[in-house]
Amino acid sequence: PAFSLFIFTIARDPLRIIILIAGAFFWLVSLLLSSLIWFIAVKASDPQDEQLQKGLLIFGVMFSVLLQEAFRFLYYKLLRKAIEGLVALSEDGCSPISIQQMAYVAGVGFGLMSGAFSMINLLADSLGPGTVGIHGDSQLYFLTSAFMTMVLIFLHTFWGILFFHGCEHRRWWEIAAVVIMHLTVSGLSFCNPLYVGSLVPSYLLMVAAAAWAYLLSGGSAQNLRRFLLCKC
Repeated sequence: PAFSLFIFTIARDPLRIIILIAGAFFWLVSLLLSSLIWFIAVKASDPQDEQLQKGLLIFGVMFSVLLQEAFRFLYYKLLRKAIEGLVALSEDGCSPISIQQMAYVAGVGFGLMSGAFSMINLLADSLGPGTVGIHGDSQLYFLTSAFMTMVLIFLHTFWGILFFHGCEHRRWWEIAAVVIMHLTVSGLSFCNPLYVGSLVPSYLLMVAAAAWAYLLSGGSAQNLRRFLLCKC
């Protein structure tokens, strides 16, 4: 999905490509910092204490989510300054790209890098040793991981739109909603290997976030109906 979004909506505009790459970089830095904190915490703790290690894993996931959203806010601030600079340099006093378009492209950048890392981890697991499901566990690990990666890519895109809209209009409850949804989806991963318990709620949240982002972007039920019916 990230490749499709890039080809059809971003690839033809050099400015959008720059914003996409910068967004992916911001997500990567947030992952690096959260991984570093988690690594230090694990090394400083007792590796034989399973309860403690599980608690550190939960802490690492939640801390990573909060750090990602903090970097999303920093990226918004950076793009806001960039818009002011573009307006100052333009001849007509208008920015060549709107904040809504920046929010979408930045969200795709976050989702693209998140999906890439999920895919790399999945491919690393597929190299072995061992066979999925050999001890009676679910054999749907790779399939469900692929679906989870897809939903995270779309969610990051929608979260980018919602988050930037909240920052732009000082609606802090929208920002809080994004953080809560992100924490919820990440927390649902602890339901595995009960994959239904993580996939179904995540996709329901994705549909809700998509509808919300569509309405905030100026969409309407009439426009959606005309699109589905292929009417101009």
